[in-house]
Amino acid sequence: MEAEIYIQLFLSFFKIGLFGFGGGYAIISLIQHEIEVHGWMTQSEFTDIIAISQMTPGPIGINSATYVGYTASGTVLGSIIATFAIVLPSFLIMLTLVRFFFALQGNKYLEWAFLGLRPAVIGLIGAAAILLMNRDNFIDYKSFIIFLLAFLLSFTGKFHPILLILMAGVAGFVIY
Repeated sequence: MEAEIYIQLFLSFFKIGLFGFGGGYAIISLIQHEIEVHGWMTQSEFTDIIAISQMTPGPIGINSATYVGYTASGTVLGSIIATFAIVLPSFLIMLTLVRFFFALQGNKYLEWAFLGLRPAVIGLIGAAAILLMNRDNFIDYKSFIIFLLAFLLSFTGKFHPILLILMAGVAGFVIY
């Protein structure tokens, strides 16, 4: 009977990992559905788990799986199984894609496709940045100077990106 909870946890979280597109917040409803179907915990307990998952480092979906696995089974093994199950589909898909990528490496058509993807990715990132610059938080000249300095310093290779972020935060605090 005890093995049954582990099988349920594995199957439920494997299914969530396989069909849960859109990141952690998008799969919360899938996790909630599985909790209701199996009666693993109350709605109040689930709400607490989501709050804890948001506060702890790491992806919310994986954190939630860990907490639900422990709460549902009462054991660390349950949390390990739920966490493993939610990550396994992504791991298997990436493993398959990497295998095809290395098999096709050196293929001129694949290289041409990647050459076309690079500017598209930069364009998408730029479009997202422009969308974030609405009238309420449009970049002023001080922010542009901080951006420009961080951008230029990143090309020297002497500054770690985290250090650049910290320096920009300090500069923003001092200037504003």
